[in-house]
Amino acid sequence: MSEVVIETRNLTKEFARDEFRIAALKHASIQINKGDFVALMGPSGSGKSTLLHLIAAMDRPSNGDIRVLGEDLRSLSDGAIARWRNAHVGFIFQSFNLLPVLTALENVELPLKLTRMAKSERTAHATKALQLVGLGERLTHTPRQLSGGQEQRVAIARAIVTDPDLILADEPTGNLDAASARDVLEMLVTLNKEFGKTIVMVTHDPHSAKSASSVRYLEKGELLPPGAKPVDWDA
Repeated sequence: MSEVVIETRNLTKEFARDEFRIAALKHASIQINKGDFVALMGPSGSGKSTLLHLIAAMDRPSNGDIRVLGEDLRSLSDGAIARWRNAHVGFIFQSFNLLPVLTALENVELPLKLTRMAKSERTAHATKALQLVGLGERLTHTPRQLSGGQEQRVAIARAIVTDPDLILADEPTGNLDAASARDVLEMLVTLNKEFGKTIVMVTHDPHSAKSASSVRYLEKGELLPPGAKPVDWDA
């Protein structure tokens, strides 16, 4: 029997705007098993990134239940959530989110500074992660000395350096050219198939979604049933 690592029930996220409450996500229920590679697709503003951020515990739901890796995320304190996220989640951003004054190695080391790992161990782990994504020769390069595709590789190395259980990617190919996007997707597939990482990826690109083992669609804040697509969805 497959191990369930992500389970949400009637998950809802609302934001206050003036005197109104805007529902970015409405009653979303999803179950993701260990080793799955799931793509979340849908029009802009459909709730894709909101759901991903809730799974990553980067935001808290307004209502509903969410369990990730056996933890009830709604019951954890802010401090416990930060520790849990650093230990279990690797997050890949569309905009890379690298610190421009740090080298590739120093950027990848950052999550390890929240652990009790010695400096030498941090350096060894970060170097190995960069070698894994093909940047073993770029350890001392800063982001401005790298191409967009290389920057995203550094971001992926940073996401995997703690050996997380989950890899969550928010439009990881959105700022890349076609060749760089293909390389990044191949890395994600490798992490999924060869290293057994569970991956949830938000994307608007149907070509990127083909790298996933399954696709779920959202529309107007609602997670559609498996196999269903938004009305007028042409992709």
